Amino acid sequence: MFWQTTRFQINLSSPQIMGILNVTPDSFSDGGQLQSVRAAMARAEQMLKDGAQILDVGGESTRPGAPAVPLDEELSRVLPVLHELVRLGVPISIDTYKPGVMQVALDLGVDIVNDIWALRQPGALQVVVAHPSCGLCLMHMHRDPQTMQIEAMTGDVLPEVIAFLQSRCQVLSESGVARERLMLDPGIGFGKTVAQNFSLLARQSEVLALGYPLLAGWSRKSSLGRVMDTNRDANEPAERVAASVAAALLAVERGARVVRVHDVKETVQALRVYEAMRAQSLARFPL
Repeated sequence: MFWQTTRFQINLSSPQIMGILNVTPDSFSDGGQLQSVRAAMARAEQMLKDGAQILDVGGESTRPGAPAVPLDEELSRVLPVLHELVRLGVPISIDTYKPGVMQVALDLGVDIVNDIWALRQPGALQVVVAHPSCGLCLMHMHRDPQTMQIEAMTGDVLPEVIAFLQSRCQVLSESGVARERLMLDPGIGFGKTVAQNFSLLARQSEVLALGYPLLAGWSRKSSLGRVMDTNRDANEPAERVAASVAAALLAVERGARVVRVHDVKETVQALRVYEAMRAQSLARFPL
């Protein structure tokens, strides 16, 4: 299995690490840390050294309650960094829902559009349909970032998440987009309760039954903080590294092909242990 992107066919036979590169002042975990191109490039190069295979750049926070950012402001944050990143020779993803940002990023040679709105914003579908090969990540989100946790989903979320992702894949297929370009994301934390997020992990195989590769985005999410310490849900995101690595490992064990993470080095180390075990298991009991 591979993921077709602008410049690369990404081999998904082994799990891929997508490093998070937020050039925002207000992201929930690392906002304000990368306020210059130099700082962003240093972080990018360190993540690649630590084992990241994909870099995901975001210029607008999508944490619960985060305000929307004007197009010009988002472009001013991401474009200088993207200009440099596309020269590194690795797949670059743009985390945006704005068609104007998508178009400019793709014109620069960016490989993947990672869209929390799953291309539902006016004009977004047209931008990616017109591109011959960019990779696409379609995420499920309940409501929008400003209101998604004010009134979270209720009951069993799996049927709704699956139906939504299936419908978006159908729209892309009918628009002529090859299925090899598509990656799905169930949207951990985007309008779901703690229990619902963990149900998506426990029943991840039901999403995979749609037949598309899956991206898991658990890194430093508040649901991890809630189960780490049930008496205190305000712990800092940076304290959730071990829990994030555990969630990434569980997601991969359940079939995720890409994990989107802040803590690349720790996640890579854990996955190498998992892959070493899996290799010996397959050697003893070949498929």
